[in-house]
Amino acid sequence: MNGRCINAAISMLLCIGLITGCGGNNSLTYTGEDKQTQDGEMESLGLSPEFDYDIPEILPDIMVDQLGYASGSNKVAVFRGESLPDTYDLVNAETGAVVYTGEIEPKGYNEITGENISYGNFTDYNTAGTYYLQADVIGRSYSFVIEDNPYSDVFKEALKQYYYNRCGLTLSSEFAGDAAHNACHTKMAKFMEDSASQSEIDISGGWHTGENGYRDVSGGCKAVTIILLAYELYGEAFTDDIGIPESGNGIPDIMDEIKYEIDWLLKMQDNASGAVYSAVNVIDNSAATYQLYIEPVSMEATIRFASTMAKFSYLYQGYDLNYATQCLKAADRAYRFAEKYLNDVSPEDYFCAAAELYRATGANGYRKAAQDYLTSETEIDMENDYVFWGCVTYLSTKQKVDTNLCDNVISILLKYVENISYDSKNSKYLTEGNKEQDNNAELLHKMERLAVVDHIITNHEYTTVLENHLHYFLGRNAMSISYLDGLGSRNYQVINEKSGIMKQIDLNAKLILLMSAIEKEL
Repeated sequence: MNGRCINAAISMLLCIGLITGCGGNNSLTYTGEDKQTQDGEMESLGLSPEFDYDIPEILPDIMVDQLGYASGSNKVAVFRGESLPDTYDLVNAETGAVVYTGEIEPKGYNEITGENISYGNFTDYNTAGTYYLQADVIGRSYSFVIEDNPYSDVFKEALKQYYYNRCGLTLSSEFAGDAAHNACHTKMAKFMEDSASQSEIDISGGWHTGENGYRDVSGGCKAVTIILLAYELYGEAFTDDIGIPESGNGIPDIMDEIKYEIDWLLKMQDNASGAVYSAVNVIDNSAATYQLYIEPVSMEATIRFASTMAKFSYLYQGYDLNYATQCLKAADRAYRFAEKYLNDVSPEDYFCAAAELYRATGANGYRKAAQDYLTSETEIDMENDYVFWGCVTYLSTKQKVDTNLCDNVISILLKYVENISYDSKNSKYLTEGNKEQDNNAELLHKMERLAVVDHIITNHEYTTVLENHLHYFLGRNAMSISYLDGLGSRNYQVINEKSGIMKQIDLNAKLILLMSAIEKEL
């Protein structure tokens, strides 16, 4: 129903109410005698209408990537509805001219969302410009672009999220724009276990991993590991010009950004024991009275620190060998501390750290620990992040390895991602998004695996699955929502207070890996 019809209906209802005097509530009340003005017009009768109704939001029935499609890539829109026309038009948004007409291909009923789904494939059209799709009965889509690389700026913005999250540093408007702010959380920090003591240390730096300036080692290590994996596999996608203070120094900006976090992680290691404190918390986070507390040592933080530091040292040695060596020594000390308390250490985390340290050093002790895990496990769990990362590192090491173990790991990994690919391609929205569309973390988790295997075997079908997930995150979904903050006609930030993918440092890291795999094709 359009706005004119709604207004007419409301007017009619009011008239009926006045004529009949009906209505159980007293929202229409008489407050005094009728009075006539000097002009002969009647003054208000004191009627106070109160309306309480919501006009539901009308979503488009043609779902597209609200950012755009790359020239030469697969371009598919999703249509929903029972009685659809046979064709649709691709329309130039600037001129209104129809530039392409395609067939609407029925795909059947989608049990997950309760909709009849069809596709419109306009892969053959590659002329750069801004467009929308339209069809009789169901209307038009949101606008989008077609160009050689519509995701270049988005990729840089995803990388720059970590700069925005820097703690203890003034972010100028030159580099941070609206996110500019003065240096935060620069006070000396106390130890939580001994808060009564006067002992304080400098623990500034790193990335905010939670609200109110919270910084935790495990969360930071996970994000760093994923980004380093993306850099290792798809290094050509990372440039030195994303717009941070270090841009132009001859080192890819993402490595500069990671080093900022690594500098902080080094501060979190106890110099005497090699153990690693778990987090920095902020108590009473007001401008003048806040206090920083260092949370106690944990085995999880210690062994994950060892793994991440070893990986970073291996990949950073070409830029600064001395600093990389410092990080490697820190990794070894953390690993040695964890070895004393193996009952409190996750076997999966321990395996990953051993694999990273073996690749970085070639030491037999690390090789034995890594191979013992792979040999003892009857079924290697690729769902576990640290198992997956450790396996990828073991496969990629130039050190001596057991080829039988490698063959077994590759077989399990290929089978795992083949199932992901199959399920995604046979889903009506070309992803395994659930009804509520609240499983983005799960989808990115799977795409991380697929992006790695796509590098190993360069499978065009896998690349298409990766692209389909990016399309899904950018609006080609049942709710027509873009989950990438600030992008798209209907953005998640506008309709929900929760942050989108790019504002969550762990999910953003996996988005970076997904996009770096796509970037290689553009």
